[in-house]
Amino acid sequence: MTCLSAIREAYRYWHWLVALVLALLFIVLTPTGAIAEDYTKEALINVDFSGQDLRDSQFTKANLFHSNLSHTNLQGVSFFAANLEGANLEGADLRYATLDTARLTKANLTNAILEGAFAFNTKFDGALITGADFTDVDLREDAQRMLCEVASGRNPVTGRDTRDTLHCEDLAS
Repeated sequence: MTCLSAIREAYRYWHWLVALVLALLFIVLTPTGAIAEDYTKEALINVDFSGQDLRDSQFTKANLFHSNLSHTNLQGVSFFAANLEGANLEGADLRYATLDTARLTKANLTNAILEGAFAFNTKFDGALITGADFTDVDLREDAQRMLCEVASGRNPVTGRDTRDTLHCEDLAS
């Protein structure tokens, strides 16, 4: 092997190595969305989370009394046994969130998307639900009936009627 061919071979190896390192840096440093946070059992009273991407975060047993979660991406978030009393969830994306045993008393769910959320033992007393989308939400029948009494509007994102997503007509028969 001549000196020139050895230099060419080293250059090819070095070139490949640099390209690999740059590709790995690109993958690691490119933002891919939200980083799930763990707020379990935290006191988050009056905290402003509006407009944030909090996908897959944990708010299990957190106190979010009067917090602002409007227009927030909350897909897959766990609010298990959380206090969301008086919270602003207007326009929030709660698809596939866990809301079981959460308190959404007097919460603002105007135009929120709750599609596929698990909310079997959730308290919705006094919640504002105009335009909310409850498609495939697991609710107790008494909660469903209560929500149907105040349900109105159409969700601006999904185009679904709130009463239809709650299957209010099925309760009447």
